[in-house]
Amino acid sequence: MEYYTWILSLHVIAVLSWMAVLFYLPRLFVYHTEHIDKKEFVEVVKIQELKIDAYIGHPAMTVTILSGITMIVLNPALLSQDWMIAKIVAIILLVAYAISLTKFRKSLANDACTKNGRFFRMYNELPTALAILIVTYVITKNLSWIFTAIVILLFAFICYKILNHKKAK
Repeated sequence: MEYYTWILSLHVIAVLSWMAVLFYLPRLFVYHTEHIDKKEFVEVVKIQELKIDAYIGHPAMTVTILSGITMIVLNPALLSQDWMIAKIVAIILLVAYAISLTKFRKSLANDACTKNGRFFRMYNELPTALAILIVTYVITKNLSWIFTAIVILLFAFICYKILNHKKAK
């Protein structure tokens, strides 16, 4: 436990970096799709997307996960708390979201993405909903079912809107 606070510090720093990528990368996708006719601009955005995703996002996500696992190994009692289980579920959803961003980035890099800026604006709201849940669980150490239900409904609404999104003309 002597190193626990150091690992926790590393974890928080990694989470901040990872979340910055999860919030910013879809914004780059918006610029990319909305200015597709400006080839030079799009080429610069493609470089930014790659560097942010591969050189900041993936390492930050990896450090977040590894430091989180390390804290659980050092303090396995965390797994007996409902809020931690709920946090882990939300983290799994964030990892899936991060993987989807990489798939979108590759699709955009190959000029094969059919999504538009409106889609990416909506898609950008998913990590916010999950971050609200995670931070609330960690700070309160409580699993407020009403709050959780509201955020899950918000998350489901956003997912519904995204899945039923029609291409703008």
